[in-house]
Amino acid sequence: MSVHSTPSSYAGWTLLAVCTAALILPLSFSAGALATPAIGLDLGSGPLGMTWITNAFMLSFGSLLMAAGTLADRYGRKRMFRLGVGGFVLASLALGLAPTIVWLDGLRALQGMAAAAALAGGSATLANTFEGRSRTRAFSLLGTSFGVGLALGPILAGVLIEHLGWRAVFVSGALIGGLALLMSMAMMQESKDPQASELDWKGTLSFTASLVLFTWAILLVPGSGWSSTPVLAMLLAALVCVAVFVRIERQAARPMLDLSLFRYPRFVGVQLLPIATCFCFVVLLVLLPVRLIGIEGRSETHTGLIMIALSAPMLVVPYLAGVLTHWLSARVLSAIGLLIAAAGLLMLSRVGIGQPTIDLIVPLLVIGIGTGLPWGLMDGLSISVVPKERAGMATGIFGTTRVAGEGISLALVSALLALLIQGHLPSTSARAAQYLGAGDITQASHWMQGIDLGVLSGAYLQAFQVLLCGLAALTVMVAVLVLWFLRGTSVEDPQLAVTSQ
Repeated sequence: MSVHSTPSSYAGWTLLAVCTAALILPLSFSAGALATPAIGLDLGSGPLGMTWITNAFMLSFGSLLMAAGTLADRYGRKRMFRLGVGGFVLASLALGLAPTIVWLDGLRALQGMAAAAALAGGSATLANTFEGRSRTRAFSLLGTSFGVGLALGPILAGVLIEHLGWRAVFVSGALIGGLALLMSMAMMQESKDPQASELDWKGTLSFTASLVLFTWAILLVPGSGWSSTPVLAMLLAALVCVAVFVRIERQAARPMLDLSLFRYPRFVGVQLLPIATCFCFVVLLVLLPVRLIGIEGRSETHTGLIMIALSAPMLVVPYLAGVLTHWLSARVLSAIGLLIAAAGLLMLSRVGIGQPTIDLIVPLLVIGIGTGLPWGLMDGLSISVVPKERAGMATGIFGTTRVAGEGISLALVSALLALLIQGHLPSTSARAAQYLGAGDITQASHWMQGIDLGVLSGAYLQAFQVLLCGLAALTVMVAVLVLWFLRGTSVEDPQLAVTSQ
């Protein structure tokens, strides 16, 4: 391998350490979603607390990713990676001992902070260690590691929850993280950027505050309504934080987020791709386990096996997408993939409660295959649509859009599902709709005394079907916008950009 004055043995161990750590990030996301019903039953949480099990992790992860990248360049990439993985291990062990839902949600936020540090430090270390085609192969293996974690996470979590309990899910993540930490301590070399800027604390705080306030407001809507004082106050505060953040970044000599990149229409088009995959794919990683376990009563292991149909295509299709760019442009392939995913969502909307497993597997495979096409192309596109000297900033913005978008999309979809359920219940009960949306049909029946469980599951199914049709329509709309924004010529060679996937 061609590396930056790094012996091949050190480079190999560095790659192995970063890829091992990469396994636990998607695993933590998908496994946490699968464990949510069991956590709710054990800790007796309300629907809002259960929603934050996933959202707390994604929000802290997404909002701090750019800041972690800056700190890694300034104080050391290896140091940031080790701090991130070490923090992740400690938070995971603490999660296995969490006594209440408040503690668990707070620890999930800390776990997301550690994940941001680990990913930023690990990615920067790989970029500094490898160059040329070796760097392409290294990042390809990193992407494969994410795919493996995403594909195997549900079944691993299902088996652990069913046989050892939900706490074992977090302990297993700590064990994998500990292995990555040991490898990094032994063989990884330190590197810094002498020209790195100082951390933009004001920008980081205002950006994080805007995401948290907006998400919290959305999650309060099903129970309080859009016109309630807390919701309106949080939305207004979020808007103020966004305005402050934009002002800070415009005045900064070396901004954390270069807003001028959004002058490139193709760059805007690329940001739409992770948003689309959030709504047609990522939200299902959370919604489906809740439905299958909480509403349909399937076991965690069975649910994990079903979820493989959704995530397994991510091991193969992203690579095939790069191969297909020899015949079709990344723009067209991405749009085709989104249209296929939309078709899968419509197919899934026709699957009723308790239907045979095969009826679920086919549409989930279609969704996974469709999503895999833009998934394998959008990282390369994020670099190809801006001048070469601004590729680093473009990558940081894209990563933040992807991860922060996942948190926001989960909040929006969760709130919308609860509102739709409320509209399909025989009598108005916001609390019952929230519990039903969170997969706790027992508590929902408590708030709807005298209502048969079949009626509650029917209300859930009707709302879920409407939601999937809406997500399909949104995915089609984004596919059309992608074709529009990504038309024309890339700044960089698109063929070189996408084949790295």
